[in-house]
Amino acid sequence: MSKTPTVAADALVMRTTAWPDYALVDSGDGRKLERYGRFRVVRPEPQCLWRPRLDPAQWDAADAVFDPSDEDEAGNWRFKSGPIAPFPLGWGDVRFHGQFTNFRHLAFFPEQAANWAWLKGRVEAAGPGAKVLNLFGYTGVASLVCAAAGAAVTHVDASKRAIGWARENAALARMDDRPIRWICEDARRYVQREARRGTRYDGIILDPPKYGRGPNNEVWRLFEDLPELTRLCAGLLSENASFILLNAYAARISGVALAHLLASELEGRGGRIDWGELALQEEATERQIGLSFFARWTPA
Repeated sequence: MSKTPTVAADALVMRTTAWPDYALVDSGDGRKLERYGRFRVVRPEPQCLWRPRLDPAQWDAADAVFDPSDEDEAGNWRFKSGPIAPFPLGWGDVRFHGQFTNFRHLAFFPEQAANWAWLKGRVEAAGPGAKVLNLFGYTGVASLVCAAAGAAVTHVDASKRAIGWARENAALARMDDRPIRWICEDARRYVQREARRGTRYDGIILDPPKYGRGPNNEVWRLFEDLPELTRLCAGLLSENASFILLNAYAARISGVALAHLLASELEGRGGRIDWGELALQEEATERQIGLSFFARWTPA
């Protein structure tokens, strides 16, 4: 009889709290005040419907403020004392650059720290040399976390610029000699080719955007293309695989939907699927901002 993965009955909220190089300082009135290293930053966050806790003067003293130009996260930064060059940050043993992009983020997503901690534990449980595939890997922080925990990582992203940033992060972390393969390719095409080769991985990270284009103008649409990609990824898992982690930022998705997608594609493997959302928690209060949804499978 085939084993059906058990989907958790209740959602989890994976909270990212402050660490030495990051904190959610305050939030409210559709914005959030954050600390990245020594810089304070104000970014828009429409779901912050409440009032800020701190005096307006603390917000006004921010080193950088993002002014959005549309609903697709584009806009411009205003700097208090001139543009800020890329600067070093760290999480645990991993170093990476913070840099001000034109899409309101700083080249990484701090709420993902909750996932990084979980990935670190799964890789360590899998043992040295575990093979991990990181699709839509962006600037590579998750790849470096896995490599630092002992994994051999294949990092895939369709953007040459993102691959370049990821390599720079590896150099900053003094991990450019680790077993990390940097692949600039459309994620779906890469996975299709790996399936034909019979390649297997002990862990897979999937963090797709809502919409994107590959290096050869391949089109990615989350709701249309995620089921096929998840099916292909399920086929790449090794017999003793440790995990698959699926994360999405789309407003119309949910953690429970991602969980049942995984369950349908992992029929026969058994195991457990937890699901929920990632949240940032203010450093001095219990107030939280939910930012993305996840589902993750483990064999037990």
